[in-house]
Amino acid sequence: MSEPGRRVDLSQINPPVFFGSVILIFAIVIFGASTPDIAGKVFSSTQSWIVDSFGWLYLLAVAIFLFFSLYLALSRYGSIRLGPEHSLPDFSYGSWFAMLFSAGMGIGLLFYGVAEPVLHMSSPPQGEGQTIEAAREAMATTFFHWGLHAWSIYAVVGLSLAYFGFRHRLPLTLRSALFPIIGERMNGPLGHAVDIFAVLGTMFGVATSLGLGVMQVNTGLNYLFGLTISTPVQIGLIVAITGFATVSVVAGLDAGIRRLSILNVMLAAVLMVYMAASGPTQHLFQALVQNTGHYLDTLVNKTFNLYAYEPTDWMGAWTLFYWGWWIAWSPFVGMFIARVSRGRTIREFVMGVLFVPVGFTFVWMTLFGNTAIALDFGIADGAISAAVNSDVTTAVFKVFEYLPLGTVASLLATLLVITFFVTSSDSGSLVIDIITSGGNHEPPVWQRVFWAVTEGVVAAVLLLAGGLSALQSAAIASALPFTFIMLIICYGLFKGLRLEALKLDARNQSDLSVTNGEVPWQVRLKRMVTFPGKEKAKAFLNSEVLDAFSAVSKELAKHDRECRVQREADSIQLKVYHGDEETFRYGVFLSNHIAPGFVVSDLHMDESKQRHFYRLDVHLTEGAQHYDIMDYTREQIISDILSQYNAHLLYLDMARADNTTIDPKSQETLT
Repeated sequence: MSEPGRRVDLSQINPPVFFGSVILIFAIVIFGASTPDIAGKVFSSTQSWIVDSFGWLYLLAVAIFLFFSLYLALSRYGSIRLGPEHSLPDFSYGSWFAMLFSAGMGIGLLFYGVAEPVLHMSSPPQGEGQTIEAAREAMATTFFHWGLHAWSIYAVVGLSLAYFGFRHRLPLTLRSALFPIIGERMNGPLGHAVDIFAVLGTMFGVATSLGLGVMQVNTGLNYLFGLTISTPVQIGLIVAITGFATVSVVAGLDAGIRRLSILNVMLAAVLMVYMAASGPTQHLFQALVQNTGHYLDTLVNKTFNLYAYEPTDWMGAWTLFYWGWWIAWSPFVGMFIARVSRGRTIREFVMGVLFVPVGFTFVWMTLFGNTAIALDFGIADGAISAAVNSDVTTAVFKVFEYLPLGTVASLLATLLVITFFVTSSDSGSLVIDIITSGGNHEPPVWQRVFWAVTEGVVAAVLLLAGGLSALQSAAIASALPFTFIMLIICYGLFKGLRLEALKLDARNQSDLSVTNGEVPWQVRLKRMVTFPGKEKAKAFLNSEVLDAFSAVSKELAKHDRECRVQREADSIQLKVYHGDEETFRYGVFLSNHIAPGFVVSDLHMDESKQRHFYRLDVHLTEGAQHYDIMDYTREQIISDILSQYNAHLLYLDMARADNTTIDPKSQETLT
């Protein structure tokens, strides 16, 4: 391995995915940049054909994703943790919500918060525009496009990646979500192709958003400072934003992206307070309640409405376009939210991903959309809708003209657009880094820099050549094949979760008597009121526990069972192999705890001065089982191993009957 800073270390990349992605990215960019007109026609016609022929599939698939996500959250699977049973979330709720929001839809809210409600009001799918009824339906439609359906798409991909990546320790790449379907082939060409597809979708999704979004930043700077609206200025903005994103992604997930995401939410909150205070406040609160109720009331109808009896081009230009765009972005956003969700339960994950960003979005859309509509019907007298129909990038700045402190609000909005762009860029870079490094959670710095810079280069080249719109159409068109992949992901995730349920059923049916009756009550009481030190716990681990493991291993070997005892500094593990079926793993790990209050004089003292005690915790494949075997006799330890092994054999029998398997090579360690 090379020394950091001296030469590029290629040992941490997955060559087929890394180099395959690089070649295809630059080939597509060259095509889009050298022949933008031809590329535009090819991609646009492809997108139109897909919308006309498979619009029904988009609507049906997205409905399945929403109902599937809610089912998992409300079912028995909801308590399953995305990681070992003993794992804790890597981030607080506040940081987690901030990163979910910033990576998912942040920039779109500023771009469409005013524009979309006004455009729907001006040109509704049915009926006359610029009416009260059109305004009411405009808000319901905007909620529909940015609501639960969009986030359920991200939830399906993110949940599957987090489950197989953290629970079963498969690589944190898209291919792992397909393991229950394609098995070991995920490590071959098919898996490489899936990961390359995810890299392309992420790269071009972020690059097109970066390129199209700088137009809004340029508009804001023109409004504030008179800066010329031109391609050279926009290229300069891309360079600056890419520079900030590179610094952030090099700083890492916690130091860079997390802090920037929190800044995004804080700035967004300030803008929301400003809009609530300076706009028609009472009307906005009333509208929020009514908009939400109308959204829920029409949810099922809008979910399946294709205007089959009243054909309209509006459907392809809006709802189907959005569904395709969210699906195209799902490898990026899904991978990112999986990366930051380790330690959450499935119920926490689904409820957090679906409802927290959606609630924030509904408040935002009401504050900006209803304020714009109220002003347009009132003092603006149609000027806002005229401006939006002329140039979408001016929408939010046009609204600020009719509010107090409009210049300050425009400055804050422009700053927020920039920070949202930086967050999207560095999040996208991190996702691509992880995929092209084979699932490495902490990819090398040079690779982070490479992908962050590449995103900026792709956006700048296509903006310069006029090929961004063509690339956006291509990204939407790519959603069709990925829709099928996502449906397969749902099926694979369900099969994996069924195994979890079978394992729990097997453990409940197995007689785990050692924890219930075979250990004398005096021993159990002793464990409750005594607090052994590290040396005593390690001595017990290396004597009674090791002796019990060795005895079981030797006896299993007599019965032609392949097994291995693995010793480490603070743990001992027993592994019993079952060919192509899941390996049995029983481990005992030394864990450090602070003694309770009646032992320690002051629990608020510095942790280094507090008294500690040690436990010998049992771990299985899923993680800690939350019981301690300190002071068990050799026979009692053996009895516990055999009880757990019996549960494992029962589980394998159930899995065979269910025709479901898990990779025996996954989960090589218990922690």
